[in-house]
Amino acid sequence: MFDEICQGCGRSAMEVSNWVFMDDKEKQAVWERITREGKGKRFRQG
Repeated sequence: MFDEICQGCGRSAMEVSNWVFMDDKEKQAVWERITREGKGKRFRQG
């Protein structure tokens, strides 16, 4: 069982499972979304 969004990195389950198949442009888009949304613990202050 898992959350739809990883609490650590902020990626969705689909993004985590497909990460190795993504090209650099796709990965960059994921990181930009995560940074913008601030979902992952690594991007939170405090």
